[in-house]
Amino acid sequence: MTTSENDIKVASLINRLNEPSTSSAHSGAAQDDEDIFAELEAEIENDSSAEFRERGMEQLKREMERLQQMKNDGHGQYREVTDEKEVIRLSANKPRCVIHYFHHKFKRCEIMDQHLAVRLAVALTSILMSFVSSTPQRIAPKYFNTLFIRVFVENVPWLVERLGIKVLPCVMTFINGVSKDRFVGFEELGNTDQFETATLEWKLLNSGVIQKDESFGSSVNYGAKPAMRQHIRGRPQDDDSDFDLDD
Repeated sequence: MTTSENDIKVASLINRLNEPSTSSAHSGAAQDDEDIFAELEAEIENDSSAEFRERGMEQLKREMERLQQMKNDGHGQYREVTDEKEVIRLSANKPRCVIHYFHHKFKRCEIMDQHLAVRLAVALTSILMSFVSSTPQRIAPKYFNTLFIRVFVENVPWLVERLGIKVLPCVMTFINGVSKDRFVGFEELGNTDQFETATLEWKLLNSGVIQKDESFGSSVNYGAKPAMRQHIRGRPQDDDSDFDLDD
């Protein structure tokens, strides 16, 4: 077997390790990880190529360690971070990060949470079915390589002032430690509390902070309907719907 053929086989194993069953945060995920790793490890050990056995095992272990570190940081989840220094560390060091600055008393922040939140108890089959279903799915578990967190504004006063956050909800995107976009209120989401998850997803895709998973084919709904895209910026603003921190 040639070196290029070995590389292809190793890449194939790594892709299987990164499939949703391994990346998604759901009940029993740790056991799933162990089962998949054991299955791939057995395939490597039983291969006839000594080079593939050596290189494949090394890369498999490195990738497993990388995935575990990402999960420890909260990838595949939508969690709250209360420490201001930790928020700064994550936004500065993660290749792709989405932060929702929220307030507990504001309804629109709760609505934003519903679109971003991960359902920790959802079964793997439900996650997979959501990719090909018309039923809206939550964004955080779908894009494992992007970190999604929520931050209570009263816990991060320095960041709120430094970033000039005045109106909530405020969703900010960071790519390689640099602020890329911010979505303030629902103005860019159609100015309605009933906006589709796909509309927010489309905005995040355009910012580059999430990336399409081409392995699920063209049947996946990755963005807002064309009519909604055309009218997102044209709807009248609902003056009393967004929460002003200066009030």
